[in-house]
Amino acid sequence: MQITRIIMLASMLFCRIETYAQQQPAEKPQAKPVAQEQQGEAKAPRLPEDKPLGAAGPTKNRQKPRPEDADFMIIRDRWRVGIPEDPRFKEGDIKNPYRQNVLKGDYPVIGNSTFLNITLASESDFNVRRVPVPQDVSSQLPGSYEFFGRGRQESFNQNFVFSFDLFHGDTSYKPVDWRFKVTGIANLNLLKVRELGIVNIDVREGRSRLDGFNALEEMFFEYRLGDTTRLFPFLRGKGSRKGRSPFYDFTSIRLGVQPFTSDFRGFIFSDSNLGARLFGSFESNRWQYNLAYFEMLEKETNSGLNTVNFRDIGFRNQKVYIANIYRQDTFKLGYTTQFSLHYSDDRPTVEYDQNGFIVRPAKVGTVTPHRVRSGYFGWAGDGHFGRTNITHAFYQVIGRDSFNPIAKRGTRINAQMAAGEFSVDYDWLRYRIGAFYTSGDSNPGDGTARGFDAILDNPNFAGGRFSFWNSQSIRLTQTGVALVEPRSLIPSLRSSKFQGQANFVNPGLTLYNAGIDVDVTPKLRGFVNYNYLRFNRTEAIELALFQNRIRHEIGHDLGVGFIYRPLLNENIVLIGGASGLRPGRGFTDIYSSNCTGAPQGCGAGTPTLWSAFVTLKFVY
Repeated sequence: MQITRIIMLASMLFCRIETYAQQQPAEKPQAKPVAQEQQGEAKAPRLPEDKPLGAAGPTKNRQKPRPEDADFMIIRDRWRVGIPEDPRFKEGDIKNPYRQNVLKGDYPVIGNSTFLNITLASESDFNVRRVPVPQDVSSQLPGSYEFFGRGRQESFNQNFVFSFDLFHGDTSYKPVDWRFKVTGIANLNLLKVRELGIVNIDVREGRSRLDGFNALEEMFFEYRLGDTTRLFPFLRGKGSRKGRSPFYDFTSIRLGVQPFTSDFRGFIFSDSNLGARLFGSFESNRWQYNLAYFEMLEKETNSGLNTVNFRDIGFRNQKVYIANIYRQDTFKLGYTTQFSLHYSDDRPTVEYDQNGFIVRPAKVGTVTPHRVRSGYFGWAGDGHFGRTNITHAFYQVIGRDSFNPIAKRGTRINAQMAAGEFSVDYDWLRYRIGAFYTSGDSNPGDGTARGFDAILDNPNFAGGRFSFWNSQSIRLTQTGVALVEPRSLIPSLRSSKFQGQANFVNPGLTLYNAGIDVDVTPKLRGFVNYNYLRFNRTEAIELALFQNRIRHEIGHDLGVGFIYRPLLNENIVLIGGASGLRPGRGFTDIYSSNCTGAPQGCGAGTPTLWSAFVTLKFVY
């Protein structure tokens, strides 16, 4: 690549010299004394400078004088080399992030190797849904006999994002020497419901809530410690000599609020939080590794953002340790395997969210502050064998909960999770099938918690946002916990995904998935997704609700959606989708209305739950 760049640069300079020579009038040679030439009276001609394409900004480098007897031309810096007019090269613009632009890291802002990348984004999300909600004595609707109320809800969420990324090094191939990045988000959210006591524990707050919050989702400094082969001589790759790697095997450290996903699909931990991370590669980039520590921050309830800004930082007394290692081309080219360790130490605290609901400890069973320590051992893989794409994961978790509120005693943790997806591409269609399994607890009171739960998951699996089960919060009424939380597949019975504690006394889940991804045009992509869901065990739900004989079938989840990129890039993106859950017998057992002794007309049963959303993104 470097040789090609040098050849292109030399060709451009030669063309400029030749063009300049053709433009000069012929002059008769005049003999000059050698003494005058030595005194510098004969000056070499200066070549005209072409302006660089795009918004280059001013250079910080000083123009060096050219020696009189030099047969070369001095260039101020290699980034602002002018290019002659040519219809193939488009003039850049400060307003266009996909043209040459100093604000998008195309030209250095300091010297030859320090660049700035500024990103502005707006993300607007509108969602309308119907979910089961309770209806208590504070209902505003006259003649309310049903235990469950009107479940229709509308929500609007607006994020304005500003990102400042200053880094030193090359813009490609070689990892950066250092980087400082800050990403701030201004959030505005609106929620409208049909029943009281949902937007706030105080029913006088009504049935709607408008809230806003500002946060720092990224604020970190990254530094490249050096070549891995020099720091750790036993990790040598092909061609390494004297501690230097020709494949840029590196080791870097990152400190601050930073995003991190611990596996391919985000099954165990995926978040942006305060921590320290050591990462890099070795043996010609065949191996990559991460060592991470996070001091978890408290989340703002209604936006889900970190409670960290320029004024204060809110900690939640939880520590997370992660170590993982990736091996590319395992068994066969194109398949990557991963081994990982996770450890979470969530200490006892008492916390109420911004709406007045208690989230730690959970309001279910015996409410007592408790400590949850859990360790995860995992194996995952992602890649392809021939035309078949494959993603899989398996995790075993062990640990101890000092006092589980549902079990009403201390418990030892022993649970499992497994997931797998296979897909095949045929022209513009991708057919996929998959399955997801988490173990459930069959005996909540025996002292062993067998229901699997994650630390802070965000799985891109089984439909993602185009699945009702994966995208909505379904609360377990008359308790302070949810059956399932947004952006999670696990029926964990937690009070809150972001603010609550992991709960390993839960029913577990078996999910079967099938879907089709359709590339309709280069601009438009469609999705069709189907899930069939079942509880593995229901004893934990029966104990939490004091209800006998809850069956296992959750129901059928069907979703469709699309992603539209009108400019064939990420500047403007429109995402839309709709999904529905047709309840099965187990779900109906939990959410059917009890109409014994009620007037005629009571007993609507459990209707089909549904959701529809539209998201619009603008990015600079």
